[in-house]
Amino acid sequence: MDFRTNTQPAENPAARQALDSARNSIGLYGVLGAAALVAVAAVAATGHTVNTFMWVRAALLPVIAYVILRVLAAAARGSRRAFERVSALAVIMPVAIIGVDLIPGVCPPWYAVVQTLCVLPVIRVAFLTRGAALKAAFPKAG
Repeated sequence: MDFRTNTQPAENPAARQALDSARNSIGLYGVLGAAALVAVAAVAATGHTVNTFMWVRAALLPVIAYVILRVLAAAARGSRRAFERVSALAVIMPVAIIGVDLIPGVCPPWYAVVQTLCVLPVIRVAFLTRGAALKAAFPKAG
């Protein structure tokens, strides 16, 4: 991968704190995603209907969290490209997850609520990546 390096995040305490908060938020997203998978398994184990969409989505959330944590680690090392990816994903993911769950018949309301709760930490990352500290640490190339 072509990750261009910028040393500013490690040298800037505010940027470091914002990146640490983003990492914690994505970690929480992963934990909540794993809890959603356990909830789907519990519902299925009790004989209630669980569709393939619910299984696939619940299984993917923790995996996606791991991938984002890896990209976020590259951003913390100064990769502007990695930072841009995390920043974009933090906006796209909540819209996509909540939007798909709102399509009638895709999943039951309880599952849409669980998915919305899972994605709240990602929304926090969207705000963090657009904050002053990280904007200063990753200035737009000119």
